[in-house]
Amino acid sequence: MLVLSALHDVLTQVLSLPDLHTAALLTPSGELVSYASDPASSKDHVRVVVGLSGEVWQETHGVSMMDSEVGKILVMPVEKTAENSEQSPANGEDPEPLMLIALNAVSAVDWEDLQATWSRRHYTTAQAQHAEATPSPSHSAGKQAASPRVDPHGLVAPELAHLRKTLLNLLGSSHPGLTDIAEYYFLHPSKQVRPLLVLLFSCATNGLGRDWELKKWAAECEGAGGRSEELDRPLTRSDVLNDWNPKMSDAMSSFESVFPLQPPPAPSQPPIPPAATRSSPPTLSSPTLILPTQTRLAQIVEMIHVASLLHDDVIDKAHLRRGAPSAPAAFGNKLAVLGGDFLLGRASAALSRLGENEVVELIASVIANLVEGEILQMKEMHRADFGVVSINDASVPRAGRENWNIYLKRSYLKTASLMAKGARAAVVLGGCRDGDVWKEVAYAYGRNLGIAFQLVDDILDYEAGEATLGKPGGADLQLGLATGPALYAWEEHPEMGPLIERKFEKEGDVELARDLVRRSSGVERTRDLAQAHADGAKEMLRLLPDSDAKSALEALAERVVKRTS
Repeated sequence: MLVLSALHDVLTQVLSLPDLHTAALLTPSGELVSYASDPASSKDHVRVVVGLSGEVWQETHGVSMMDSEVGKILVMPVEKTAENSEQSPANGEDPEPLMLIALNAVSAVDWEDLQATWSRRHYTTAQAQHAEATPSPSHSAGKQAASPRVDPHGLVAPELAHLRKTLLNLLGSSHPGLTDIAEYYFLHPSKQVRPLLVLLFSCATNGLGRDWELKKWAAECEGAGGRSEELDRPLTRSDVLNDWNPKMSDAMSSFESVFPLQPPPAPSQPPIPPAATRSSPPTLSSPTLILPTQTRLAQIVEMIHVASLLHDDVIDKAHLRRGAPSAPAAFGNKLAVLGGDFLLGRASAALSRLGENEVVELIASVIANLVEGEILQMKEMHRADFGVVSINDASVPRAGRENWNIYLKRSYLKTASLMAKGARAAVVLGGCRDGDVWKEVAYAYGRNLGIAFQLVDDILDYEAGEATLGKPGGADLQLGLATGPALYAWEEHPEMGPLIERKFEKEGDVELARDLVRRSSGVERTRDLAQAHADGAKEMLRLLPDSDAKSALEALAERVVKRTS
């Protein structure tokens, strides 16, 4: 029987819980292994949670915290011990990992701190275990040691946690309601795939670019513009910008009097950069270093992503996002749109301070791509495009070639563009220039990964339930969208064509379309297509030098296809 005192010992490794009311030890499938509570708590409350536990586990692959009718719920994995290792099945397969669920913890804990502490500890433990298990060179002559599998989030967990905390400083407004809507989605747990890509490619390429030493100098030298505190300063006087952010500056001009002519400040003399001295072949920086400009870029791409979510939820009339009421449902359509616009404005101001024209062009074009993708999603499909066409190339889908082109182009514009261009921009900020292959690797990886990510999203719209997705399943069909599974199903069931043509508008169309997809191989073929793009992403990484970051990028490509939420 699990006792609360022993449970405290485990939980306090990642957070402090002065008062733990109820705890349970479960398998991810929801089987109750052990249970403990104080006299005031009921075991029946745990059964309410069992149905949710597996979904939370699948979504986070680690620590998760959520609200429920019975209070705060903390879910975390339990590492294998000698005691539970004895429970292995007879066939030799590993048993399901156990989860701890702590209910009704009185003390609150910041989500980012919790996730970062757990991930850092888990990553360090995994690395130590790998080091112990790796045979010495004398025992492995003639054999190539396999690379340890690196957890993408665990590798940069502290940076991700710091990134989310400091990001909120960019979102302050003189209007409290605007601050609330701008911060709304940032306060919910998210996968953070886009900033993760920026940070991992920074780790995987910093030191390789021809201008790396210059970028590193700018990050360390006062006045060069690359230090963290300098990225928060406006390029123009704050009273000219009137960028009223109470979290960042109090030097704003008052509106109580006529604005006077201000004498121009004396021009400052910027520091002189060092002369280029690199003569040896490029090597990764050691220890691994992420520049302040790259951290700020990671924040910018997440701001743009969240702005697109705010706008999408208005356009799509979505009621849920990440398992909570969507911003339009919580604040109304007008504030949701204005909040998205505000985020784009803040992101644009932050982008201008990075000091790289190519990065500005890349990220600005992403905003245009998001709009183009939304317009393309609204485009009417022409009747001439319908019908199954005969194409000999087995790799090309045969159902409505133009429809597939529109679908995959939309997937790039709305999803892959930000991943691809964000990754490329990170490498540029690390000092890579035209002629350096690392920029091309980052873009190709991000583009392939982004399309794979969207294809799996479209699969989950058919496969996953609302509790797992954090939004209603079948949303694409409700919006009249024919995604990969439906287009593949059309090849096997011609009656899908008229449904797609009228955008599933008639009563019963959505249900019939879902049934046709279920009776076809559409989901499996879409997953195969996603796997092909993920494999393409991994192939791009062959040009990178070996590192933990490279291994993490490989693992991320695999994880994108296997994810269930």
